[in-house]
Amino acid sequence: MISSLCIFCGSRFGETAKYSNQAARLGRLCGENAIEVVYGGGHVGLMGIVADAAMSAGGKVVGIIPSRLLQREVGHQEISDLIVTKDMFDRKDQMIERSDAFAILPGGLGTLDEVFEVLTLRQLGYHQKPIVLINIDGFWDPLNALMTQVINAGFAEPDVASMILSVDHADEVLPALGIGKGSISDGGPRQHAVR
Repeated sequence: MISSLCIFCGSRFGETAKYSNQAARLGRLCGENAIEVVYGGGHVGLMGIVADAAMSAGGKVVGIIPSRLLQREVGHQEISDLIVTKDMFDRKDQMIERSDAFAILPGGLGTLDEVFEVLTLRQLGYHQKPIVLINIDGFWDPLNALMTQVINAGFAEPDVASMILSVDHADEVLPALGIGKGSISDGGPRQHAVR
């Protein structure tokens, strides 16, 4: 059963309001469904939007931020719990440990680092937690294409593609994880794996 969702996303807003809208929607859905949000602890960009929306919906939000980024990402002081770590490695370890699943909104290099971290750990058998890409307007299409290239070139097994689910909207994340109406366990639509 999934009771906590780690949300990886940008510390910036991006070039379109769609990213912010989908971040707010995902945070709100988590709050409304009593899914604890685990995220990077910042009060900036999409991170701040997710946290604020989840809190506004009555949810629990755990932010995990390294001390070096506490000022830069404006550590969110109004969430349920803000944990300050010694470095980025400790931050990721705690985010992964505290979460039952991962959802990835658009973001920058830090978000890419987090995606590859959880995917690599899953490939190596360190966890079996679901990973969902929220592919807003095809944002993650280049990543999906890269994954296909890596597999086709013989640098990863074909089953790696099935380790990431890809959805187009925040509304599809919880059902893809088997939570709520329209979920896989309710006989709702199955989400497709990255190809």
